[in-house]
Amino acid sequence: MDLDPRVRDLLAAGDADAAATAAIDALGPQVLGYLGNLHASDDAEDVFQQWAEDLWRGMAGFRGDCTLRAWAFRLAWHASARFFRQPWQRRRDRLPTSAASRLAASTLRSRPAGAPDERMEVLRNALDPEDRTLLFLRLDREMSWDEVAAVLGADGDAATPAALRKRFQRIKDRLEQLAREKGLLG
Repeated sequence: MDLDPRVRDLLAAGDADAAATAAIDALGPQVLGYLGNLHASDDAEDVFQQWAEDLWRGMAGFRGDCTLRAWAFRLAWHASARFFRQPWQRRRDRLPTSAASRLAASTLRSRPAGAPDERMEVLRNALDPEDRTLLFLRLDREMSWDEVAAVLGADGDAATPAALRKRFQRIKDRLEQLAREKGLLG
C-alpha cells in the first residue's frame, strides 16, 4: 500500500503515532540524505532529530493539502532554516529518548556510507541552502514541481512552479559557470 493512503487510514483511525512511525520509517532516509546535502554530518543528524520530533508532534494535524512526502520535506526545510537562523541555541546535551528519537536514531545507523566528491562539494557549497534544496528535491528526489513548490512555499503559500523552473535554470547556469571557472568542465 502506498504511504499516503496508509497514513490517511491510520490518522482516520486515530492512530497518529503509527502514522508518524510509518512516515519516519519510509521517508527518513530520503530526508536524512537531503539534510546531509545542506549540513555537515553532525549538524545534519541534529536537524534530522528535530525533523523527526516535528513530524511526530505534527502528524495528528496533517491535513493532506499536499503529498506526505512534500509535507515531510517542508518540515525538514523548516527545521533546517531554524538551525541556520539560531545555531547557538542548539543543545549539546542529549534529550531523553522518545519514540521519534529512537526511530530517527535507527535511520541514522542504517544510512549508507560514502563521501561526496570533493569537487562537487565545492560547487554545492557555493549555493545558498534554498537553492541546494531546490536542486536536491527536483534532481535527487525527483519531486514534481508542485511538490517542490509546496516544500519551498512560505507560511502555507506554495511557490509557483513556473517561478521555480526559472530559478532552477538560473541555478544550473550558475553551476555551469562555476564548474568552468574551477576547471571541472572542458
